[in-house]
Parts: sequence; structure tokens; C-alpha cells
Amino acid sequence: MDRKNESRLHNLLNSERHDSTGLRQIALQGNVLFYGDNLDILKRVPDESIDLIYLDPPFNSKADYNVLFKEVSGEKSTAQKQAFSDFWEWDSATTRTYAYLTGNEVNNRVATVAESLHQILGQSDMTAYLFMMTIRLTELHRVLKPTGSLWLHCDSTASHYLKVVLDAVFGVENFRNEIIWKRFNFHADARRFGKVGDRILFYSKTKDYKFNRQWAPLKESYKASHFTHSDERGKFTLDNLNPPAGRGPVYEFHGVKRAWRYTREKMLQLEKDGRIYTDSTIPRLKRYLEEIEAKGGAAVHEIWDDIPAVNSQAKERLGFQTQKPEALLERIIKAGSDKGDWVLDPFCGCGTAIEVSEKLNRHWVGIDITFLALNIITDRMRHSFPRARFDTMGDPKDLESARDLAKKDNGYPLQEWALMKIQARPIGSSSDPDHVKRGADKGVDGWMRFADGDGNIHKIVIQVKGGHVGVSKIRELRDTVTRQNASMGIFITLEEPTSEMIKEVKATDPFMHPTWQHEYPRLQILTVQDLLDGKMPDTPPTISSFKEAPIARRASRERNGTLF
Repeated sequence: MDRKNESRLHNLLNSERHDSTGLRQIALQGNVLFYGDNLDILKRVPDESIDLIYLDPPFNSKADYNVLFKEVSGEKSTAQKQAFSDFWEWDSATTRTYAYLTGNEVNNRVATVAESLHQILGQSDMTAYLFMMTIRLTELHRVLKPTGSLWLHCDSTASHYLKVVLDAVFGVENFRNEIIWKRFNFHADARRFGKVGDRILFYSKTKDYKFNRQWAPLKESYKASHFTHSDERGKFTLDNLNPPAGRGPVYEFHGVKRAWRYTREKMLQLEKDGRIYTDSTIPRLKRYLEEIEAKGGAAVHEIWDDIPAVNSQAKERLGFQTQKPEALLERIIKAGSDKGDWVLDPFCGCGTAIEVSEKLNRHWVGIDITFLALNIITDRMRHSFPRARFDTMGDPKDLESARDLAKKDNGYPLQEWALMKIQARPIGSSSDPDHVKRGADKGVDGWMRFADGDGNIHKIVIQVKGGHVGVSKIRELRDTVTRQNASMGIFITLEEPTSEMIKEVKATDPFMHPTWQHEYPRLQILTVQDLLDGKMPDTPPTISSFKEAPIARRASRERNGTLF
């Protein structure tokens, strides 16, 4: 981190203030990525400070629906929840959440919904998911401005339950749309109609919410089938003149007495302008193709079938399984916010909402519970917006905070952070070419790769240890390098290495690069303090662990806000 960013981070930390509960509030002064449980972080976000919230929470939509209702016994490590896996289960934390939701600290609607879901679904994985979402949605409602809106991305597995929860948190009167996003043109299921769409539940904080109408280009097939009339102005289609909700001024026009969309004076002016089509039983309105295309097409409705999913050939694809297309987020963010507004994504994943917010000149806050996500987003932003400024919070800034991180979830967070610092790929990730799953790593915590001049790909094995270490660990790493047919091995340790460990590393034959005949230490030791100080391993130029995002262009150079 350069001195300017370090100073901004210092100011951000020192600008935190305490609310009535004693929690330190976060003063939102610049774009920021947070590592941690979004519930903990949301509790520190000031009331009514966010203009738009987009969330795409993890959920196992590919599982058999009935599996989500199985009874769960025993406690499991929460580490698996803290990855990109979509996994929820009933545990002691869910029990505490249920007690909170049905207590006196939430409104009666939320308590009633929580009790009803528990009665209907029991202590199932689905109930656990819904309760974990409910408590977060109450915090998200709190941080929204009165003019703000929330857009929850989900699928049909749980959308009906989530809508009931949102009705309780936001109020039925603030439901705006259930948007259907058609992800696939074809998807075959053996014993049901193919599931081709996701749901986006759109709620506002109040009736006075911000909304900018969006337009979409007309499809060629639609133009051919609907714009079948023409006159000296060009092609046009016919629209009815029915009044909204059937209520409008009643009078006779061209022999037809009924309720009309416009007043008589307006209708006569439209007819004078040549906009009324009378060669039919009931007069109709002419809508010209050229005029519609000039304003961007037709107004977007609640079925979005014009934005394809991120396929394997897409330029924006980063290899993240549930990555959403930028065009989808662009439509949502444009619709619900303006330049300089604050956008929050509490499950930011690979950061599509973050990148689009930057592109559209919005301030943004991203939260995720994995360092892998923060690494992907940081790498993505560096390539898309090389001059963008943002801070990261929650990652270790000193050895003491690194030790605290090592105590969480069997050390997995520290492991992910360390791998992130050296740009390595964790095991078990979606693009791990060795398909090693966490818990069955066989001595491998992460990988790096490099190519020689002949196009051969070499592997570098990484191990991360947060506890006691000794020379046996280095010998184990050397055995793992041999077993995995790797060229090098890197050992990252929270504790200082012993003299015997250092001797063992030096006694190991170096790796000779086959192309330029340069020697590299076959085994290397890096301490967590080394990583904090910015030290990197001594390796040949490695292949990036993440696909580079293309450099993006901002919609405008104009910025509204204190830091821009």
C-alpha cells in the first residue's frame, strides 16, 4: 500500500464513531472492500447511508430440492460456508438467530414470519438459509436511504420464501417487481419444464424511491412482426388508446364512445399531427420505429430475455461459477441510482457489482467472507481501472491481527490471505486444475504455475502453517513437491522458522530453469511478517491465477462525492 492510500486508510479508521449500542460505525468516505461476516460489518454501517443494495447470496440451487429440507444433527466446521460454496445448515448459530428474530428486538411481522417458517419447514437447511438471510435483510433495510432500493438475486428454489421475508422486512406496499432474468435459451430437465431463469426481487425503502426507466433495443424479429404499417414518416406499429386501469375521460371520438387514454383536446391534437390511425373499428395510436429506436428502444419490462449469461467464451468471464454479466448489473444500478450514489454488495463474490459501480461513477462498498473473493476483485479492479482508488478492511495489517486471523476456522482465513498475498490459487477453487478439495489436500494449500521456453507448465506447491513449526514440516514439503511432480515449494509460516528449517532449505538442491539456466531455491520459507512487508517468493514469472478483466471505460469523468 502506498503512503497516500495508507493515509486514507488511517483517516478512515480514525473517522469511525460510536453509535448508541457502542459499536464503532464506519464513516463511508471512499470505496472499500471488507473481509468478514457481512452481518458483523453491516451493524457498523450508518443508518440510511446507502442508495442501492444488490445481493446475490450463495445458495445451493443445484441440489435436489428435497435435500434442503433434511434434518441436520451435529455441528460442522463453518469453514466450508466461508468459501464460494453454496452451503447452509441448521446449527447453534441458527438457533440463536431464531431466538433473536422471534424476540422483542424486531418488528412483529418479521417475528411472525420467522415462527411460521420454523413451523412449516422445521430445523432444515432451508430454514437455516432463510433465517440467515432474514437477519441480514433487517440490517440492509436499516442502512438504506428512504429513497433507496434493494435488488435480491435468487432462483425459484427459495424465491417464494424470500419474497415473504422481504414483505415482512420492507412492507408489502414496497414490493416493486419480481424480475425474471432468462439465463438460458434451452435447458432440459427430464421430469419438469426446463429451468431457464433467475429471479430478482426489487423492493424500495419507501414509496418515494429513486427509479430511472431503462430502455432496451428492439429485436429484429419483433420489428419485422410488429412494425408492419408505414407512411411518409416511416414504419409504425399500432397501440391501443385504453386508459390506465380502465379509468379515463369518456367521450365520443370517430363514432366510438368510451373511456380514452387522453383528453379530447389531446386526441384532436394527436390526430392533427397524424398520430391517430382510423382505418379500423376503434382508433389507435401510431408509434414510429425511428422514434422508438432514437430513445434507446422499448421500456424494459419485468421479463429480461435480452441479457445472456456469462458463457465460456465471454471476454468478461473470470472463471467464477456464478458470475453474473456486467450488462445485468449495469441495468440494475442505472435503474436504482445516480452518479455519486452509494452501492452496497454484501455478497460481492467476484465483484461484478463493484466493477460496474466504478464504471458508472458510483461509490461502492463490497463485503465478502473469503480472501479469495477479495483477491479476485482486487485483481479485477487493477486491470479494469488501473487508476481506481479503494481500501481493503479486515485483512491483517500487522502480526497481531494475523495471529487473530489464524485462530479462526482452523486457520483457513489466514491460509487464504497468505495465498492472496503471493497471487496463488487456493486448492478446491473452481479453476484449480488439480481438482483438489479442501480437507483432502495431501499437503497442498495452494498452487502457482509458470511456463518455460518450451511451453511446459511447472507447478509450485504452497503450504501455509499458522501454528508450531519445525524441520519436519520442511521435509514434508520436500516430499510433497516430489509426490506432486512440482518444480518448487513455498512454505509460509506465522511463526519464525527455526535454524534447522533454514539449514534444510539451504541443503536442498536448487531448481534450474531449463530455458535460461537460472537457479531458484527449490524450497523457500516466507514468514507472515515477510508478506506484511511486501516480500514475494523468488520464482520465475508466474501465470496469473486469475483471468485478467479487460480495461473498462467509465461512463463519464464526472464524479459526485468527497473523494472524487
